[in-house]
Amino acid sequence: MPAFKTLDDLSDISGKRVLVRVDLNVPVADGKVSDTTRIERVAPTILELSKKGAKVILLAHFGRPKDGPSAEFSLEQIVPAVEKVLGHAVSFAPDCIGAPAADAIARMQAGDILLLENTRFHKAEEKNDAEFIKTLAANGDLYVNDAFSAAHRAHASTEGLARHLPAHAGRTMQAELEALEKGLGNPARPVVAIVGGAKVSSKIDLLMNLVKKVDALVIGGGMANTFLAARGVNVGKSLCEHDLADTAKQIMIEAATAGCAIVLPEDGVVAREFKANAPNEVVSVDQIPADAMMLDVGPKSVETVNAWISRAATLVWNGPLGAFEIAPFDAATVAAARHAAECTKAGKLTSVAGGGDTVAALNHAGVADDFSYVSTAGGAFLEWMEGKVLPGVAVLSARK
Repeated sequence: MPAFKTLDDLSDISGKRVLVRVDLNVPVADGKVSDTTRIERVAPTILELSKKGAKVILLAHFGRPKDGPSAEFSLEQIVPAVEKVLGHAVSFAPDCIGAPAADAIARMQAGDILLLENTRFHKAEEKNDAEFIKTLAANGDLYVNDAFSAAHRAHASTEGLARHLPAHAGRTMQAELEALEKGLGNPARPVVAIVGGAKVSSKIDLLMNLVKKVDALVIGGGMANTFLAARGVNVGKSLCEHDLADTAKQIMIEAATAGCAIVLPEDGVVAREFKANAPNEVVSVDQIPADAMMLDVGPKSVETVNAWISRAATLVWNGPLGAFEIAPFDAATVAAARHAAECTKAGKLTSVAGGGDTVAALNHAGVADDFSYVSTAGGAFLEWMEGKVLPGVAVLSARK
């Protein structure tokens, strides 16, 4: 991974205006933030800069506003939650550019924290417009990007600013990039990847990239059915993209050429209904009843997955092995997650996981804190696993 500057490369920043891109796109219910995880992730960077006397100016987006400013997508409603997490007063400016921003910044003292209004209230943000970038840059002396989750977007506040101001990675960005380097960039081998989820169609690029980089690829969830069907297995009424059989076959050919083992379920938990505690049974994958669907991998399959985890030095995980949201079809995901956590705690495994369902699954298993790193970045994490260049990361490397 190319080198990039971090907060350790900043010297005297007392009184300096530091524009910090953060991810405050948090869930809000009834006007209140219902999950502060993303705020907690960026708190260390914000507080470190504040303690060093910087004027900390936060840039963020919230939701997907289409018609300019609106109360629904205003970041002002996030301020109380940010203040609570930081334990520090946070001022607010009703725009991210122009007089509202400039006046609020002019009133700041060393160590103050200011949140500017939603950058996406300006269409020029997502267009990475040159004039808009200059207007944003005029409000700062330095730029810090601590929003890896938005690094796959070449927007003004995520990529453009780094070309106009001295640019550094915040602590969350730094931790994410270091963890990803250990995951696929320069990993300890053997490397095992677990990829689950509903559809192969949403993860073709991911699978094609992984088979060239890992020693074993465990495929679970609904997408495993597509691979089984491509091998001639009758998967009954299981979720399956039969039209992608050729794609699945090609991925398996690529894996064989690269020396990557494809690990598919040997047995599964099948049911006639997709609901919690539906009557179910464990069958070999070649014995799935015509009127049933596989909703989780079976115990033999879990033993195989855990054996691969035990053998691995590095584990990369994206997506559950089964329909973990409903019992008892969460069993395989929970068992494998807990085994990975045990190996990690024993110092035998570097485990990196990410993606919305993955985070929820690991939390459900009670082991998210026991993995080496769990990314909350969603789309950016997935694009990294696909081997794509992330503009917000590439520009930091270029500015070293």
